[in-house]
Amino acid sequence: MSSNTVRATSSPAIKNAPVIGLAEGNGAFNNYHLAACVVVVPYILKSFLPLVNRGGFKTYLFLVVITGVPITVAYWTLISMYGARRNDKVLLPGKDIEEYITIKDPDMKKLYSGKNKIPMQVFHDAYFDGKIEFNGDVLDIMEQRHDWARMTFTPELFKYVFTVFLPEVISHSQEQDQEQVRGHYDRGDDFYEWFLGPRMIYTSGIVTDNTIEQSLETLQDNKLAVVCEKLNLKPEDKLLDIGCGWGTLVAYAAKNYGCDATGVTLGINQAKFGTERIAKNGVASDKARIICSDYRDLPVGKGAYNKIVSLEMAEHVGVRRYSQFLSQVYDLLDDDGIFVFQVAGIRPSWQFEDLIWGLFMNKYVFPGADASCSLGWVIGKLEGAGFEIKNVDVLGVHYSATIYRWYKNWLSNKEKVLAKYGDRWYRIWAFFLAYSVISSRQGSASVFQITMHKNLNAFHRINGVPNHASIHVNLKEEPSLIE
Repeated sequence: MSSNTVRATSSPAIKNAPVIGLAEGNGAFNNYHLAACVVVVPYILKSFLPLVNRGGFKTYLFLVVITGVPITVAYWTLISMYGARRNDKVLLPGKDIEEYITIKDPDMKKLYSGKNKIPMQVFHDAYFDGKIEFNGDVLDIMEQRHDWARMTFTPELFKYVFTVFLPEVISHSQEQDQEQVRGHYDRGDDFYEWFLGPRMIYTSGIVTDNTIEQSLETLQDNKLAVVCEKLNLKPEDKLLDIGCGWGTLVAYAAKNYGCDATGVTLGINQAKFGTERIAKNGVASDKARIICSDYRDLPVGKGAYNKIVSLEMAEHVGVRRYSQFLSQVYDLLDDDGIFVFQVAGIRPSWQFEDLIWGLFMNKYVFPGADASCSLGWVIGKLEGAGFEIKNVDVLGVHYSATIYRWYKNWLSNKEKVLAKYGDRWYRIWAFFLAYSVISSRQGSASVFQITMHKNLNAFHRINGVPNHASIHVNLKEEPSLIE
């Protein structure tokens, strides 16, 4: 395996990919080709099938309706199987899959061996059930996945899309949000502490020095400081953290900036943990609090907060209700207020691997989080809600660094996880964390931290210059000016 143009990095700040880990997957797809198939195939069927070849235009439309979904499924399946890689600058070794994984299930072993690669969805489901083992470290083997796995759409994936994913996207009720969030985040604080560490922050940290391996706690402390500085927090401010998790940012902001801070979460365990964290840090209950509630039920009027933050919560809002959520945030924010919004999303120039990974995440890790969209889509929604964008920082590689530390924590606590939650949960999270290190590093998914305010004529934009982080640079030396 070699490449003349692709080079690996060697930064101690992240888990660096080997060259094989930089291989591109299949991203071939054409909406025009799909549309042509949906239009042309029914016409061909109408021309040759005995029962319908004498019908007219209505018969043709009927065939379009009943064959549209099967044709779409067939097209996605075939193009995911036979479409070309984005590029082939990285040459795959072409080893037998037995070099990478051990298949223990006899029937499955007959189907996948030697050069016959296994579909990724089939693999991870079998791995969770203990039917397959990695021949080594999960992350190391996953780095080489394109040499032993196929990123193809399978019947099981289509079944999930049509019977679970799409119905939830369409409904996305408040009751659904509550059920899914509490089912996920109230599993047990210890479960999350075993990979999140003492800060208990389930969002991307920030790398400030790529020449050293900063600790997980340092990455998260960096992020807390960056967010609070972007908000330009003052003692007289009223801060709202929507989707506050275990309340670390609320406690941090109240303790260090003296502001009045409110966090809101649907997680019962999170609210309890956050309330205890606030007290433990010596912050009075009248200065900071965690409310266990849906953000839609907050008993406050318009403009109740002049600083609002929401870190990687909006994915759970759902595509259908995204605009409504942002309108509610707009109403909660004072006309002179600042909103810092951090959200994860997949790249619009996707590969099939990205979609398969995203469906895995939706099914096993973040149910209901269907609003993981591109930066362009998010910006459009924010501007449509009346916000003006001040600053955007893309934190994908920072997330990779963060998750790599989560991964190492999870592996180090393996025996504790097995003893309380069992082998299946351990396997799911080991796979999830390992794959997420890769996905966020290679751009399959990223994180966007967006600072904004209301787009009003009377907003005093000049006052925000000191906190406009991206325009402030530290020069290594004074430049020679042009005369």
